[in-house]
Amino acid sequence: MDKTAVVILNYNGVDHLQRFLPSVIEHTSSCQVVVIDNHSTDSSVDYLSSTHSDLKVISLEQNYGFSGGYNKGLKFVDADNYILLNSDVQVTSGWADQMIHYMQEHPGTAICQPKILSLKNAGKFDYAGAAGGFLDILGYPFCRGRIFDHIETDDRQYDNDRSIFWAGGACFFIRAAVYHRLGGFDEDFFAHMEEIDLCWRSQRAGYQTGYVYESVVYHLGGGTLKDTNPFKTYLNFRNGLELLVKNSSVGDLVWKLPTRVVLDLIACLKFFLQGSFSHFTAVLKAEMAFLVRLPDTWHKRTKFHAPYRSQLFKTLIVWDYFVKGRSTFQAIADQT
Repeated sequence: MDKTAVVILNYNGVDHLQRFLPSVIEHTSSCQVVVIDNHSTDSSVDYLSSTHSDLKVISLEQNYGFSGGYNKGLKFVDADNYILLNSDVQVTSGWADQMIHYMQEHPGTAICQPKILSLKNAGKFDYAGAAGGFLDILGYPFCRGRIFDHIETDDRQYDNDRSIFWAGGACFFIRAAVYHRLGGFDEDFFAHMEEIDLCWRSQRAGYQTGYVYESVVYHLGGGTLKDTNPFKTYLNFRNGLELLVKNSSVGDLVWKLPTRVVLDLIACLKFFLQGSFSHFTAVLKAEMAFLVRLPDTWHKRTKFHAPYRSQLFKTLIVWDYFVKGRSTFQAIADQT
């Protein structure tokens, strides 16, 4: 039988480990639980050694971010499947077994995610992942259950297993062989959208990504970077452009990339008019960093030999949401 490891990446998250790790251990008896520590400076490692000495702990020599931390740490995890779990996630009974069963029944699927609900807002979906992620025609991400900042209540409207475009990084199941074949996460992303990039590359390599509704977890969110942090804005804008360049055909890039840059600059102007000068500056820095890094991004694009196939939604989410007032996934899906 395949071995599955639940792998938690930790950086200065001793409070999260104390709060959430016991429930992971309680509800995950069929899997090995591993913690990768991203060179924490708090008492995380001491807590693990004193309270959970039976767990495998992989200590890295520096903070490599989300992407690099997993890439380096997973080299030391012997398993057929990885469930990459944020340290601020509360799991429920059967959460891992449901995903394992789904992957056994779907051999063509390489990645999946559970239903991800918010721990802060009872009954609401989580911002990052919700009931499965998608990309619009310009590569803007959205979810079943979350369009921009509009988050839906879970009324069981998405209680069906189905293929999705991308799985949320808060709870990310991937076959180990596929992870390593694809080279893992793009470490230049550091954090944010690296899971979307990996899902897109996986799709191009011929695999599917799935959503498993009977597996349920609750995500606290904002444990590393708050939504108000300008660095998060910087990463989202920069990585969004690089995501598009790496995975789109040249014919698509000719019109999509300039359109995205224009829309990004409009968002930048909006930050300025709202008095959010730190975010205004963050977007400008992101655009400049994208240009500086473009030769390296293009090189990564040419190194990955796979068709530029994708299942993007044939709609523009910015238009649907801000002009047409469509704030739910179903409203958008019904008109595509």
